[in-house]
Amino acid sequence: MKKPIASLLFFLVINIAFAQEDAWVYLTDKPNVTASIANPISILSQKAIDRKQNHNVAIDERDVPVNESYISDLKNQSGIVVMAKSKWFNAIHVRGLEADISALINLDYVEYIDFANNNLNILSRGIANINKNHIEEETITFTYGETLNQVEMINADNLHDADYTGEGITIAVMDSGFPNVDTMGAFQRLRNNNNLLNGYDFVDRTTDVYAFTGSSHGTKVLSTMAGFVENQFVGTAPDAAYYLFRTEDSSAENPVEESYWVEAAERADSLGVDIINTSLGYTVFDNPNYNYTPADMNGQVAFITKGASIAAEKGILVVVSAGNSGSSSWQTVGAPADSPNVLSIAAVDADENYVAFSSQGSDAQVGYVKPDVAAKGGATSVVNQLNNIVQNNGTSFSAPVMCGGIASLWQAIPEASPTDIMDFVRQSASQFTTPDYFLGYGIPDLDLARTMALSIPEVLIEDFNIQPNPVRHELNLSIPSSVHRAEIVIYNQLGQLILNQTITEQSNIINVLDLAPGLYLLKISANKYSRTFKFIRSSN
Repeated sequence: MKKPIASLLFFLVINIAFAQEDAWVYLTDKPNVTASIANPISILSQKAIDRKQNHNVAIDERDVPVNESYISDLKNQSGIVVMAKSKWFNAIHVRGLEADISALINLDYVEYIDFANNNLNILSRGIANINKNHIEEETITFTYGETLNQVEMINADNLHDADYTGEGITIAVMDSGFPNVDTMGAFQRLRNNNNLLNGYDFVDRTTDVYAFTGSSHGTKVLSTMAGFVENQFVGTAPDAAYYLFRTEDSSAENPVEESYWVEAAERADSLGVDIINTSLGYTVFDNPNYNYTPADMNGQVAFITKGASIAAEKGILVVVSAGNSGSSSWQTVGAPADSPNVLSIAAVDADENYVAFSSQGSDAQVGYVKPDVAAKGGATSVVNQLNNIVQNNGTSFSAPVMCGGIASLWQAIPEASPTDIMDFVRQSASQFTTPDYFLGYGIPDLDLARTMALSIPEVLIEDFNIQPNPVRHELNLSIPSSVHRAEIVIYNQLGQLILNQTITEQSNIINVLDLAPGLYLLKISANKYSRTFKFIRSSN
């Protein structure tokens, strides 16, 4: 009688063992991908980086580690044992009962499940995954609620409907304070998607960027882009990733804040940020000896303006509030909105009319238009630090509304350069052919900008040319007939920016008589194409 009992127990153990299944759980995303690739030493050893460079092997998303919070959550699921992980496949090897593993498909961060027993994959990739896809499709359409007017005004809602919501774009927000962003309900979606990246307080020199420091301005600015309250509030780029940098000391007005801003811009550059939004502007200070004048707003004087221009040269698209001095004696845009290399955003009301406080362009901006474009800044819907939806006035809010829309646009045309994006935005605007000092080129239609970008004909870079070379007086620039406007920049041998100008088929001659004799570099950029030339300014 003992022998049959022993055999029964043996087979029972075997059956229980084989009731456990092994499977690979593939995840939807990874945290901080853009920033990690831009800063590879954070995810790879220097030796690994050197090896990849020596063999021309790209550092890509596969090198970024698996999201540890996903692993922790999987470990807490009923009946699941985590056995291994793979960053290359962005997958977790799990063990458990078939039913427990199959239930994982209902987790938001699970893309699909691949059982080691292939007979089970009909269920995993069929019924379960179809159900998941169905759920995802149902969540694409937004109900904007309070933000409907400001989103529709620039046609960002059409981009969202096409599933362009800023995903893959990283934005650095420079402002005066971001209290409660790490806990507020309006940013829960942002945190759940691991799109709230780390930040820094350059004023107090601390990583605690969420503490209250006298201002909640940054919290409200961020909400216009990243805020999400179901059926009540949707920002213009709810799925972009954000770094938060405090550079403004709300208790004082001192030029050191310009330096904080430049420090933050340098940090943003090193992190691989795509766009900077800054709803700040500098004109006069507590010490009147430091004051700028309206004539100084020429793109060449203010420290922060020169820093913003360098950020643009580094490949960052800089979006800036035009300022709120339109009805004051100052009147013109402040710094860094006066830089010809940034997008400066004016304010309109719900009826798309200019609001009197919005800073204007002036004769100080020679050869370029300021402000560039406009968005809703009169009674803009924002979320304050108490998690309440309110309305605020200011170009502080028209700028991030536009910035988020641009992030969604850029997701749709990822091959475009920052210069291309700015051109498409301007060209899509309501008064592109008749710009003025109030709204610049007008209110953009970002969906039209996408259409324009996707319909650009192929251009041969050989069609760009300059002559004569060497040149003494006037340099003639040739551009293809299909290109209506192009940006040119000239640098001297030291790499210093000498000239930044827009040219068209009708206005394509550059006067170089004021340049010192010597060698210069000239870069022509149009749409997604560019070409760089060397030319000599001769002395006779």
